[in-house]
Amino acid sequence: MPRDTEKDSADYTHFGYEQVPVGDKRRRVAGVFTSVAHKYDLMNDLMSMGVHRVWKRFAIDLAGVRAGEHVLDVAGGTGDLTREFAKAAGPKGLVILSDINAAMLAEGRKRLVDHGLLNVPIVQANAEMLPFAEGSFDCITIGFGLRNVTDKDAALRSMTRCLKPGGRLLVMEFSKPLNPLLGKAYDQYSFKLLPMMGRVVARDEDSYRYLAESIRMHPDQQTLKGMMEGAGLERVQVYNLSGGIVAVHRGFRLE
Repeated sequence: MPRDTEKDSADYTHFGYEQVPVGDKRRRVAGVFTSVAHKYDLMNDLMSMGVHRVWKRFAIDLAGVRAGEHVLDVAGGTGDLTREFAKAAGPKGLVILSDINAAMLAEGRKRLVDHGLLNVPIVQANAEMLPFAEGSFDCITIGFGLRNVTDKDAALRSMTRCLKPGGRLLVMEFSKPLNPLLGKAYDQYSFKLLPMMGRVVARDEDSYRYLAESIRMHPDQQTLKGMMEGAGLERVQVYNLSGGIVAVHRGFRLE
């Protein structure tokens, strides 16, 4: 099949399996998350059969947030990671919930208030150009958000810039199953059951089809490790969970 030279240009990127103009991706991703925000946590429980809580607990423990530290939760959405970090950092620390999507932040604010966390700052921001001074945070996390960013390299550079020397970045994201048989079963689940659950529970089949496609378009474990190193992070380690369905990458800014 002949290549579409226009769509091969730097002016295009992927939205799931579809090639779209770079300027359109942010708008379309915003539409997805505005649509699913009110059912986001429920759908996470259904889609993962609750296992997402185990994945997040692993990332929280790996982050090792201590009392008094400054933490930024990028693409933090409904605030489940933010909530645990705020408890760990304590009253002398600072934990900020950040997301590009206003509807997701509104859900996050409600859930934080429901848990008695009334003073957590909430910032609507693009991960590619975070509005914080260089060296502001001891720890930055982005959980299940990087695959939706238009320019992932720019986001990794932006987050690295905001780390203090010695600070760590954790990226938790769906990745590539290590076993081919698991990969085949996962494909069947993702492309048949996820859209069906989206249709029945969230009344939005298309958004959950996009989410399945976005996972397949995301860089695999070793590619993302190289991208993090290219952004200036060192000692990058990869932790595979559930056979590589999810991976947590941790790297440090050492200077």
